[in-house]
Amino acid sequence: QVQLVESGGGLVQAGGSLRLSCAASGSIFNINTMGWYRQAQGKQRELVATITSGSSTNYADSVKGRFTISTTNAKNTVYLQMNSLKPEDTAVYYCAATTRIQQYWGQGTQVTVSS
Repeated sequence: QVQLVESGGGLVQAGGSLRLSCAASGSIFNINTMGWYRQAQGKQRELVATITSGSSTNYADSVKGRFTISTTNAKNTVYLQMNSLKPEDTAVYYCAATTRIQQYWGQGTQVTVSS
């Protein structure tokens, strides 16, 4: 089992920055990939960024050049640095951890970008 706890969401003006954190606990040695997803009101959940245990990263086109995903050396915390935020980035952001057999989710943290 893996437990995920997100923090760092909030309200920010357009053009501002926020950093999200996700602390993983439990069987973290089984995690292959960690990532961030988001779900805006009335829309489907979408991938924002992922990072593998080998530190390979992948980003949605909409956030490339603005968001950066990273982890600690212990691989037990994943961050999402969000710069140049836009109102369309407003959503609930979820942390996810994937093992060979299961995907785990955090409870989500709200990010609101005002224009």
